[in-house]
Amino acid sequence: MSAYLIVDTKINNPTEYEEYKKLAKPIAEKFGGTYRVRGGAMDVLENTLWTPTRIVIIEFPDMKSAQAFANSDEYVPVKPMRLNNAECTLFIVEGV
Repeated sequence: MSAYLIVDTKINNPTEYEEYKKLAKPIAEKFGGTYRVRGGAMDVLENTLWTPTRIVIIEFPDMKSAQAFANSDEYVPVKPMRLNNAECTLFIVEGV
């Protein structure tokens, strides 16, 4: 069953964040990740829990693959680039 890594990102340093994107994408792809949404136009219809900023959705073959990406040795040195240049909410959800 597919799993989706979903990130809501408020980018604070666009230049550094662009470098993060270049490095993170091939790592996600190595673990079977396919970008489905990457900051496109958004129409927020309801926002009683939170107001999203910039959404990224990466589809993985399963929960285990998504978790393996997020915890991988390859991603460990790249993750601080995201944390230092953006505010994020990140979670993995299983598909149907």
